[in-house]
Amino acid sequence: MLARALPACLSIAAALALWEAYVRLSGISPLVLPAPSRVAQQIAANRSLLWQNLLPTLRATLLGFAVSIATAFILSVVLDFAPRLRRALFPVFVVSQTLPLVAIAPLMVLWFGFDLTPKILLVALVTFFPMLVALVDGYASTEGEIEALLRSMGATRAGVFRRARLPSALPFFFAGLRISVTYAVVAAIFAEYAGARAGIGIVILNAKNSFRPDLMLAAVAVSSALTLLLFGLVVALQRAALGWQHAGTAR
Repeated sequence: MLARALPACLSIAAALALWEAYVRLSGISPLVLPAPSRVAQQIAANRSLLWQNLLPTLRATLLGFAVSIATAFILSVVLDFAPRLRRALFPVFVVSQTLPLVAIAPLMVLWFGFDLTPKILLVALVTFFPMLVALVDGYASTEGEIEALLRSMGATRAGVFRRARLPSALPFFFAGLRISVTYAVVAAIFAEYAGARAGIGIVILNAKNSFRPDLMLAAVAVSSALTLLLFGLVVALQRAALGWQHAGTAR
């Protein structure tokens, strides 16, 4: 695991070193481009502020993502059992992904207030579609011979779905989950940016209004770290759920 992560870590370290060197050698103002060392200092100096505002963002992200997973799974099952309904509704789901966040987020806040509800809904709206597509494609990837065998043994349509189509969709589901989780934190922050009482989005907004790019980048670094943590948890969950797949690949 460490060996596989080493190239990415080295690339990030090299980018930060180049950034630091450019700031120091060019003499550019910290109000324009703060050095990574200055950003790190702001993270340390404002760790209490960042932590207090990280918790609301994390709560909105997890709750919205949970709603997204449940919605995507229920819709995928309904669409798998009703192909005509899939042809009717899929274009609607595609259109929902074309709506600009800059317009939707303020409307969510206007309709549902400044509590968790608009953040949860926005996270769910942004993240459910990749999982829905992945699940639908996963069901369709089931081998016809397996379905025919199960039907010859008297399995009902629900039994075929549970024993064949659902297991076949799991690798696809986790692929969609990895994509969606990278959007979840961004969607929560965008909702906070549009209107909230607390959160990383509020820290970024206040830092921007105060002309504090160092604090703003510190908040961005914290949100990026949260995204990487959630992505890593999804990967670990996939390995735990599909260990047989990774074992076969290793051999």
